[in-house]
Amino acid sequence: MQKVALAALPLALGLAACGSQPEPAPETAEAPIVMKGGEWTLTRKTTGYNTPTVTPAQYQAALKQVDEDKTCIAVDAAGVPDANALAGAEGKDCTYKDKLIRKGRLIATLACTAGKGTSEIVLEGNFTADTLTLGSTMTRTEGGSPVLRTTHDVTGKRAGECAKS
Repeated sequence: MQKVALAALPLALGLAACGSQPEPAPETAEAPIVMKGGEWTLTRKTTGYNTPTVTPAQYQAALKQVDEDKTCIAVDAAGVPDANALAGAEGKDCTYKDKLIRKGRLIATLACTAGKGTSEIVLEGNFTADTLTLGSTMTRTEGGSPVLRTTHDVTGKRAGECAKS
């Protein structure tokens, strides 16, 4: 009987040791990346410009355009930046047709009014709390026909709080 008890001892000790392993550390949840509202400096570099009547000279001139705007961007409680601020001069009264904002990534389509027609602006890129880098493609339509398509590289940096007015 003593031999059986001695033979079982290593097994019992081995099983006891299995239960004494330290628990694995719980996975830490990533902090969400949320764009901060405030005053932003947005730079739009034209990378494409097309109209039904564009000339090579007009196209080349458009590619030299770099616009810089200081604007106050509001960000709602869900982390969604103001559509009008992202549209810049390419549209007003903008709304989101669709959007995906997750882990510092923004993919969205804006529907806006523009001149005598409408514009649809597709945005895709990345952001942090105080920077953004987006690609923008805008198609302006008048009377059901496209009249202008532009593409831009948009970069932004948060400068601080919006000025009180």
